[in-house]
Amino acid sequence: MVILEIFHRHARSHAARAQVEIVRLGYMAPRLREAAKLAGPQGRQRSGIGGRGSGESQDELDRRKIRDRIAELQEELVAIDAERKTQRERRQGSQGHAHVALVGYTNAGKSTLMRALTGSEVLVADKLFATLDTTVRALQPESVPRVLVSDTVGFIKNLPHGLVASFKSTLDEALEASLLAHVVDASDPGFERQLAVTEEVLAEIGAKAVPRILVFNKIDRVGAEPAQREREAALRAQHPECLVMSALREADIAKLREAIGAFFRGRLVEAELFLPWSAQQLRGEVFASCEVLEERAESEGAFFRVRGEREAVRRLQEQLGHPPSAGEE
Repeated sequence: MVILEIFHRHARSHAARAQVEIVRLGYMAPRLREAAKLAGPQGRQRSGIGGRGSGESQDELDRRKIRDRIAELQEELVAIDAERKTQRERRQGSQGHAHVALVGYTNAGKSTLMRALTGSEVLVADKLFATLDTTVRALQPESVPRVLVSDTVGFIKNLPHGLVASFKSTLDEALEASLLAHVVDASDPGFERQLAVTEEVLAEIGAKAVPRILVFNKIDRVGAEPAQREREAALRAQHPECLVMSALREADIAKLREAIGAFFRGRLVEAELFLPWSAQQLRGEVFASCEVLEERAESEGAFFRVRGEREAVRRLQEQLGHPPSAGEE
């Protein structure tokens, strides 16, 4: 009930409120039956039409209302999920799949990182479950390929299965990302629990195989500088590939931004595209989705040597009717 109340207070969008209400109603239904039993036959019975007949019991009526309301909310969520899917396809449509999702235990500092990486005014609060809705922004300064960053709902130990299920549309951002930045609170003595819980939830939603960067955040909260260095050394001994940082330090943010950029640059491929003069309307898309390394004009059109996300390059080749180059097979 405490978790549900926290979720209820932080739910802002229509989708988040609907998701919380579904779980709350599902939680209440069996408890209404217990309350009805305690009330006895007189408290549970409800008269029929015009006061005649036994009618249906109060707990049966309440359960039916709950079922109807849950069904109504689920229909609304289906429509919302369809719209979110369309939005994700639009984002991917011209920019490939350069997408990193911030995941991790609740209150690990994901929203602060999100704001630092993207310059966006997302909600930042030192609270459990301050973020219940997915926020998607472009990494700043923008790069080629353009990298999208999404903030996701925080995880918690023994999160009720219904909450995981109802927030799956939010967690799908992690499943559809090319890279996960797994954020852990370095100042929490029980950080290993955070790691384990997040790994469990990622496995449950099918995102276990998505590449990730392990980010130990909030190192500034460990104590004075000697204590910070000691904790950082201990973390690196256990997790050699991790980043240890504070979201409040610009130099640390620059290191994380570089690590994200390096991952996506490693996925880039080079190809040559030919745009006949009749297809110059695609010129803007070439420059938007790829880095143009060389351009030369000839009598029938322009040749571009480009570097970009594999899928973005492939899509341009298909639009121009080019067969994939040997490096694209």
